[in-house]
Amino acid sequence: MLKPLPTPAEMAEWDNRTIRDIGIPGLTLMESASREAVHVLLSEYGSVSGKKVFCFAGSGNNGGDAFAMARILIDLGAEVSVFHTKPKKQYRGDARTNLKWAQKLSISMVHLPSIQAPLPQPDIIIDGLLGTGFKDTLRESTLSIVREINRLGRRSFVLAIDIPSGLNGLNGVAQPEAVYANATATFQAPKLGLCLPSATKHVGCLHTCNIGIPKQIQSKHSTRHYLISDHALQSVRTPQQDMHKGTAGKVLVIGGSEGLTGAPHLTAIGALRSGAGLVTVTCPMGVCESVKANSPDIMTFPLGSGSEWEVSMAEILLEKVPEYDSVVIGPGLGRARKTVDFLKSFVAKCPARTIIDADGLYALAQHPQLLSELRNDTILTPHPGEMAKLINSTTEEIQRNRLNVAQQFVTACKSVLILKGAGTIVTDQDVTCLSPFSEPNLSVGGSGDVLAGVIGTMLAQGHTPRDAACIGVYWHGATGRLLKKNFPARGNLALDIANSLPKAVQQEL
Repeated sequence: MLKPLPTPAEMAEWDNRTIRDIGIPGLTLMESASREAVHVLLSEYGSVSGKKVFCFAGSGNNGGDAFAMARILIDLGAEVSVFHTKPKKQYRGDARTNLKWAQKLSISMVHLPSIQAPLPQPDIIIDGLLGTGFKDTLRESTLSIVREINRLGRRSFVLAIDIPSGLNGLNGVAQPEAVYANATATFQAPKLGLCLPSATKHVGCLHTCNIGIPKQIQSKHSTRHYLISDHALQSVRTPQQDMHKGTAGKVLVIGGSEGLTGAPHLTAIGALRSGAGLVTVTCPMGVCESVKANSPDIMTFPLGSGSEWEVSMAEILLEKVPEYDSVVIGPGLGRARKTVDFLKSFVAKCPARTIIDADGLYALAQHPQLLSELRNDTILTPHPGEMAKLINSTTEEIQRNRLNVAQQFVTACKSVLILKGAGTIVTDQDVTCLSPFSEPNLSVGGSGDVLAGVIGTMLAQGHTPRDAACIGVYWHGATGRLLKKNFPARGNLALDIANSLPKAVQQEL
């Protein structure tokens, strides 16, 4: 379900351990990388015979990859020129070895400390200027080369080696500019920065190439970050012939208030469409029929006689909760003072596996001491605005530092956190997982309510909280991608998301 996303430092550790502990030479890894990158080029571009190729080679290992690719491309009939950023005598190690091999094949080489005049137009550009270790601001000389690559790239196919030059491999941010690639051949595993939304426009089509880092090395030196893969949906429970509604998961949704009755309805439909056997919405008696909205599939458990939540309802529900496998708290709950007081009384004592969403998060923000009292099988699902309230910050600050904010939050709160948005983050105190999806079709009111229902079903069916969160997030994202086909300009409703959940699984599997 999870694929490792090493940071640049973690990837360097894999390389060093492979070379030092296993004894596989760096030149072997570099040769594997260059050949895999050429395969990516051929699969994306087609034949290179007779094509003019410019390879830009920096002074590090990415430059060595570019020299090695030049050798291979010459043999495939390409007309290759290598533009190196350092004098030849300043290249060291494996990069120097590949430079020498390229020289012996009489490959055209040009020392290019900076762009003095526009270069002629090539068919293909190989970007090997900078690697994943780059984290500072581009020097003026390198910035001018990046700008020239991007100028030429408007009419050329651009392949980035491992990462587009100028992109930070840790946070995916251009510093201050980066190469715009048509495709990126990254090695062994995508680096963390490549999979963050800010990097997407630079990376193009991302190809992950196996270069021979042993699995033993990867296992011994595991990463903190992971990408949620399509295997997530293979973890969805396979229907059994002898199953019945009581064994398919019983979900309780606590929500609904005057004017906010659609949210718990969508959560309930999301839970049912993702396979829950029984879903009940509990809400004040006065809004019960509106929450049900003539859906015979949704059961209700009305409380009180009016339309408001009361503190006294907490004790009634605490007795009811053991009948359910999971609880979703918050959709459409409202933010009245009595509602917040109700949640304060209920949340800390709730014995069930719980998702806290929407107005439930607002209540936690009013009583932050409750965060430390939550069970470790609780899942919090804030969007950036709700996250800002939880930690007394701003939405802009959350979006600037999504990973750091999420990871710092779970060091103090032992629950699982889902920070929603493009490239949704799922994290606990041990592991951080990223969604591969950034789907505009999910940017509609009620979308998060549907997601909460899906996660409620996964929890109810016995998945661990982190796995339930990852499966739900992936399923939700895959559904957004499916909806894009029928609603290319958006316009789909949250109910369309819920109703398309079964089809999304069929598409993925």
